[in-house]
Amino acid sequence: MRIFVLGGAGKMGCISVQSLAMDDRVDEVIIADINTEQAQIVADYIDSPKIKVQKVDITDEENFVTALKGSDVCLNAAIYYMNLNVMEACLKAGVHYTDMGGLFYGTREQLKLHARFAAEGLSAVLCMGSAPGVPNIQTRYAADRLDSIESIRIYDGIKPPAPDDPRFSYAVPTILDELTVDPMVFENGEFVAKPPLSGFEDYWFEPPLGMIPMHLSLHSEVATLPVTFKDMGVKECFFKINYWGMAKNTVEKIRVLTDYGFTNAEPVNVKGISVAPRDLAISLLADYVHSADDLLAPPTAEPPDWAKEIVTEIRGTKDGEDITYRLGTLTCKGALPTGLAPAIAAIWLAEGRVEPGVYPPEACLDPEDFFKELEKRDIITKVTVTQKI
Repeated sequence: MRIFVLGGAGKMGCISVQSLAMDDRVDEVIIADINTEQAQIVADYIDSPKIKVQKVDITDEENFVTALKGSDVCLNAAIYYMNLNVMEACLKAGVHYTDMGGLFYGTREQLKLHARFAAEGLSAVLCMGSAPGVPNIQTRYAADRLDSIESIRIYDGIKPPAPDDPRFSYAVPTILDELTVDPMVFENGEFVAKPPLSGFEDYWFEPPLGMIPMHLSLHSEVATLPVTFKDMGVKECFFKINYWGMAKNTVEKIRVLTDYGFTNAEPVNVKGISVAPRDLAISLLADYVHSADDLLAPPTAEPPDWAKEIVTEIRGTKDGEDITYRLGTLTCKGALPTGLAPAIAAIWLAEGRVEPGVYPPEACLDPEDFFKELEKRDIITKVTVTQKI
């Protein structure tokens, strides 16, 4: 089994590489990245004979397709703007596909490739990070046990860093989009836009997290879950997170930059040179991201002081009775779920466990098998069922 990890030298891709290299089902892992120096650092850190480094430029389509050929699956850990391009390359190379999400709008466009993938006998599982990914499968678990669904409420709780920690928890461009683009919610059976950083509520998570303030954010779960379970009567779906795992002070600083136009994509003239303020901001903020050493799980050392619980509350009915399922997936092992979830999807794709076509996770992955895979890495999912006596 040969897995091609595009962006494998990046902050989340390196976790996928490590997860795949540790799995006995995988024979070879390709760290495919334009930054071969960083890719080699990741390869040396993980230190597995399964890993090979390959320089890949997504914008060079011909060479990219050639590089893909011979792999069973492409795990796309590159920035989500490139998802459609990568899927087109997979179609040409005859390679299955998975990614970490398309931030709502991108996911909707990707799903339109279903017929073309099916015609080629290829399978794609979209939105397989920790979130999106885990919440989708949590919802599927509950849906399999309910007659109807009224609401799907997702809470992605991350242990807050120190107030003076200036770092971004993952890709700067993605966080800027999540911070500035209106979150979409499914409300009273319709998709509705809400202001960024709105809808605050305090939510209780498992220790060591406790009570955390949560707010709305644009996310792909909302793009697919109300559609997948439309026939079950879904009326509400939202996704909330706590400052994207960043310090509140850091987010407030970025909001000030936004207010002054530094996240605008429209170029401005600076001394005769056309510059997009957003590109400048991304370049300047690139150094304020966790390093691979912060994110990869050391084989012997204690994991970083980090915790995350992904909770989905699904309210519905069974045999005429109101029932609420609460599924919580908890880890204290760093950012592991974000890289492990797509690694599991990639292995299942290579094993032929997904029918040809393009699917969101809830439409094609078995929940109980998935949670058992997570449990092997000390990522535990618990379910609570609430109903009248």
